[in-house]
Amino acid sequence: MTRSMTGFARSQSQGEWGELVWELRSVNHRYLDVSPRLPEALRALEPAIREKVGGYVGRGKLEVTARLSTAKPDQTIEIDTERLAALSEAIDTVRSTVIDCRSPDALRLLTFPGVQHDAEPDTEALQAAALASLDEALAALREMRAAEGERLAEMLQSRAVAISEHAEAVRSRIPQVRAEQADKLRGRLAELDVDADPARLETELVMAAQRMDVAEELDRLDAHVKALHEALGKSEPIGRRLDFLMQEFNREANTLGSKSADAEVTAHAVEMKVLIEQMREQVQNIE
Repeated sequence: MTRSMTGFARSQSQGEWGELVWELRSVNHRYLDVSPRLPEALRALEPAIREKVGGYVGRGKLEVTARLSTAKPDQTIEIDTERLAALSEAIDTVRSTVIDCRSPDALRLLTFPGVQHDAEPDTEALQAAALASLDEALAALREMRAAEGERLAEMLQSRAVAISEHAEAVRSRIPQVRAEQADKLRGRLAELDVDADPARLETELVMAAQRMDVAEELDRLDAHVKALHEALGKSEPIGRRLDFLMQEFNREANTLGSKSADAEVTAHAVEMKVLIEQMREQVQNIE
């Protein structure tokens, strides 16, 4: 199955430990590059997260972001009275020393480090739920990449069919081009009013035909089209294989154009190069 390297997925889970949201964003990249952004409570999971991502994604730059909220609407705010008393004494000391020093309001005191007791989540339950939720997000990402990959595969197949049609048109045109070249050479000799050696004339015609021979290029184009269709049917990552095929396609189209001695053949070669460039741009997004 053809998969794109671009996609986005999101999953959300809740428990006694609070609420966790995963967001996954992927773009094209030569290799698999995973960038986790985790809260402190989940940092120990980074190796497991990388391993999980590798099981779903073969290639691409992937941002894995987790947002954890442990606060609950009905959660009681617990205050460290000893810490608050010590803070009050410190404020009194400052006020007795510094003239016109105002006391902080109650809300600012609550936000001072250590005044509130932050509820510690159940780490084991949180991590288990986090990995399960990550599986959901990765499955959704893979599904999205597969849907986009299917559209890319359809586009590549249609362009490959068009290249085959141009190759067949060139193949059909070549005998006529050879005949026209032979007639042109005979016409020039007639204009010069010279008696040409038939053997020499035949040799020149054969050499001209060899210079215009593009049978190998057309056969290789057909082989590349077949290889493209076969690659699109594979379940493994095929992006690099397709990238190499695009180079081969382009090489044969360039050679075909350089050997052309006919405007129609040249036009077919140009159209092939346009199709190949369209394919190459899309191949960059395939896993």
